[in-house]
Amino acid sequence: MPVEIKMPQMGESITEGTVIKWFVGPGDSIKRDEPLLEISTDKVDTEIPSPASGYVAELLVQEGETVPVDTLVCVLSEEKPAPVSASSAPAAGAGDESSQASAGGAKETAEASGKSDDKSWLSPAVRRLVRDNGVDPSDVQGTGEGGRLSRKDVMRYIENRKGISTPSTEEAGREQAGGDRIEPMSVMRRKIAEHMVHSKSTSPHVSTVHEVDFTDVDEFRKKHKAEWQERGVKLTYLPFLTQAVARALKAYPDLNASLVDDKIHYKSDVNIGLAVALDNGLVVPVLHHADKLSISEIAAGVSDLADRARNKTLKPEEVQGGTFTITNPGGFGTLIGTPIINQPQSGILCFGAVQKRVVVVPGTDSIGVRNMSYLTLTFDHRLIDGAVADQFMESIRRTIETVDCTLDK
Repeated sequence: MPVEIKMPQMGESITEGTVIKWFVGPGDSIKRDEPLLEISTDKVDTEIPSPASGYVAELLVQEGETVPVDTLVCVLSEEKPAPVSASSAPAAGAGDESSQASAGGAKETAEASGKSDDKSWLSPAVRRLVRDNGVDPSDVQGTGEGGRLSRKDVMRYIENRKGISTPSTEEAGREQAGGDRIEPMSVMRRKIAEHMVHSKSTSPHVSTVHEVDFTDVDEFRKKHKAEWQERGVKLTYLPFLTQAVARALKAYPDLNASLVDDKIHYKSDVNIGLAVALDNGLVVPVLHHADKLSISEIAAGVSDLADRARNKTLKPEEVQGGTFTITNPGGFGTLIGTPIINQPQSGILCFGAVQKRVVVVPGTDSIGVRNMSYLTLTFDHRLIDGAVADQFMESIRRTIETVDCTLDK
């Protein structure tokens, strides 16, 4: 029974995805949960595991191609498919960069078959290219995984044959303008750019900044450090802030809502997105039902989501359903930031660096050194008034400064 794999929806507002890389080629075997392909959206770059064991019957989308959600991208079969002859019609939209054999294997195949035009080991797109240009694939050096022959390899061979030099694989897509380097935006960066422009054009952004004292939180962390380590929970400030935000969202539902078609959708669940910086962009995994979790559960969840975001192993449901977002550039030294709202949410909170500062100790006229941080709320002014935004922030401040939390409550 064939297994059809479709482009997953990696977020509720995501309508398309881009195939970055295939880890298999036509005819290859794969086991359940092994990496099948890597995709990119404006929410996440992630590896998609195979939902079943079998053989790759067809790759229907090329590397670098963007297709709508639910588009059929691959078909698996229980039995290894028979090789496709060179005279067969090529499969439309098949993988453009991968083939089944290495360059060395190509020569061995050709020699074993007694003819140099045996192209059954090529992907349909590459097979079509060598056929149309009269290329003997055994003459082309493959640069893909395991020496696989790609479309770029064939194009480079064709251009060199004409006496035209072409850039190396590393230089592909780059241009030089004087001393400057020009290269195309990555899929994730392009999608992020589109999403940010859309957000700014959709919501009137307003920001409010509040200073919060994390001294008691720091003392709590020191007191329970050994206990947390025994549970495998890493002590950071972020779980405390996340719990405070979750409680404030329950008290001020306007911040846990979306404005859609002139109607306000108040969300029953408190699902907090946590922005994670990557080398090539940003991803926002979601901690679901954060208002029902203890500090230790929040800490474990935050750490797990961040690790798997960086390892590209997030599941589709883990980047969906967010109702509010926290971004934490304080880890890079940022004091105050004014982030852009993650549509269709109504607010986003920026967590600045926790630093020792000389301040007036609350409730006294004394000056002391305290662990302070600036929290910045950016909110959608169509839905939220400044007074509500400030009340929301004061609720967070009170929770942080009273530290009325335990590991299991």
